[in-house]
Amino acid sequence: MKSLLSFSGLIDSLNQNIAKVCDWLVLLACLISGGNAMVRYAYDYSSNAWLEIQWYMFAIIVMFGASYTLRRNEHVRVDIIYMQLPERAQIWVDVIGTILFLLPMCVLLSWLSWPFFMQSFNVAEESSNAGGLLRWPIKLVIPVGFVMVGLQGIAELIKRVAALQGIRVPELEAHYERPVQ
Repeated sequence: MKSLLSFSGLIDSLNQNIAKVCDWLVLLACLISGGNAMVRYAYDYSSNAWLEIQWYMFAIIVMFGASYTLRRNEHVRVDIIYMQLPERAQIWVDVIGTILFLLPMCVLLSWLSWPFFMQSFNVAEESSNAGGLLRWPIKLVIPVGFVMVGLQGIAELIKRVAALQGIRVPELEAHYERPVQ
C-alpha cells in the first residue's frame, strides 16, 4: 500500500502543478479578452486568432482543472443522502462511485475522443475562420483531460481504500461541504 500511496502522491503533484498553469491561464485569458476588446473598439481591428486562443485557454482550464477539482473533493455531487452519512460510509460511496462510474467513463471518453483528435491531426485541421488557429492541438486536450481525471480518480481510490484499511492518509480530502448558495 505504501508504494500505491507514493504513486497517488505523484498524481496529486502532477495535477497540482497543472492546476497552477491553469491559474495563470485564467489571468492570461482575461488579459487577452480585455486587450482584444480594447483594440477592437479603439482601433476597429480584430483577429480571429485572439478570439480562438481565449476559447482554447478556457478549454484547457476546464479539462485540466477537472482533475484538480477531483483531488480537492470539490466536484459536483448529489448530496441529499451523502451529507447525512458518516465519513466511513461517504468513503465507501466514493470508492463505489469511482469504480463503477468515474473510471469507466474516463476510459470510454478518452477512447472515443482519441479518433476525433487523430483525424484532426492527420489532416492538419485548421480553423475555418480567417486568421484562425490549428484545431488539432486543442482536440488533444479532450482525451488528455479525461486521462488526467482518470489518473486522479485512481489516486483518490488508492487514498480511500487506504483510509478504509485504517491507514492515516494526510493527502485525503474526504470532507465534503455543501456548496453555499
